[in-house]
Amino acid sequence: MNTPPGGAALAALRLDDTEIVEAGDPGGMLRQVASSAAQVRTALRACAEADLSALSQDTRPRAIVVAGSGGAGGSAFACDALAAICGLGSPVQVTGVSGYQLPGWVGAADLVITVSRSGHTAEALVLAGEAARRGCDLIGVSAPDSALQELVAQARGTFIPVTTVGPARAMPWALTVPLLVAAARLGVARIDDTAYEAAAVAMEDVSHQCRPSSESFVNPAKSLALDLVGRLPLIWGGSPVAAAAARRFASQLAANAKYPALVGLLPEAGHDQVATFDGPYAPPAEPAFPAAEDFGGAGLGDSGFGDADFSFSDEDEADLDGLSADDESLRLVLIADPAGEHPVVERTRTAAASLAGIRGIDVSDIAMDPGGDPLRRLAAAVQLLDYASVYLGIAAGIDPLAIAAIKDLRDLTGRE
Repeated sequence: MNTPPGGAALAALRLDDTEIVEAGDPGGMLRQVASSAAQVRTALRACAEADLSALSQDTRPRAIVVAGSGGAGGSAFACDALAAICGLGSPVQVTGVSGYQLPGWVGAADLVITVSRSGHTAEALVLAGEAARRGCDLIGVSAPDSALQELVAQARGTFIPVTTVGPARAMPWALTVPLLVAAARLGVARIDDTAYEAAAVAMEDVSHQCRPSSESFVNPAKSLALDLVGRLPLIWGGSPVAAAAARRFASQLAANAKYPALVGLLPEAGHDQVATFDGPYAPPAEPAFPAAEDFGGAGLGDSGFGDADFSFSDEDEADLDGLSADDESLRLVLIADPAGEHPVVERTRTAAASLAGIRGIDVSDIAMDPGGDPLRRLAAAVQLLDYASVYLGIAAGIDPLAIAAIKDLRDLTGRE
């Protein structure tokens, strides 16, 4: 991983200069993130205007399958959010599918919700077509006048049009709210009508705190971005809501900041990923043995070494001991959700933070509102993390909107 030129100090100067921030975001990703509350309200109006008469508790399916291309701009977050908000007590299984094939068990008793910003994504169209052939109930969520809308109409399914004004990864709630509305009508999710507005207001509050003109020492998103400069983020969540936020953050770090990250769910991460605390990306431990003797002293001359210099340079010590203090190392990001965590998970999270400190690994704590409903908790956390991913890209001198590698891979594979 390449640390931004000038290191963390210069990165902080970049983020605290509004002109540099604006110049470093030519595609307007910060404005897109700020539109999240408006996305919720616009999507609600679209749902109110759509014909949802086929959705009722009397037509509740065996399972809900969210289908699409996956990834930051696909169906992945919509599925994660729906599953997290429905909760572990949901009477209906919620699962996601990406790619070009539905699982064999999906059939006429199930509901397939196909999500695509453009309505022309190849994976979404293939999966929707397969669902129609199997006799599944079908819902389409995409731009109007699209190939997906036509396919859903042919299958006599339900279509919810969404209007997006940016890349799919910047429009998470435009694509997610229709799924939540559908699940509530089916009796799968318990979402009060006021919950959507409460979530929108929470996102507006986060946007005010994370605005570009707010300096890094009082801006939580800029502070988190600076914490991650030159680090390998290890992002852990301990509840379904926190796990959804963690996966979203890792996806946005890749797309907006071109940063890799590892995602873990507690307590599972305590059985595997915690081992990285002792690996090559962990800070070197202090040696438990006394300092080496002076090999240039008396006695070595008789061994034939003479006056040879056995001192080590800083570079040599780094090679022997692992990472030096200036090298890239892990940064543990813990997303706490007290309202949704099992008590054992909460203790595990606290212990993980303590162990990281013992190992010399820095920790960033992201705490969800303990008094909020699942939608509000997720919305506020995702808003903060989305801002942080964009600021990290700007701090590194990377255009957050640019996706050259994604486009190149698409061209090489012949996908649209």
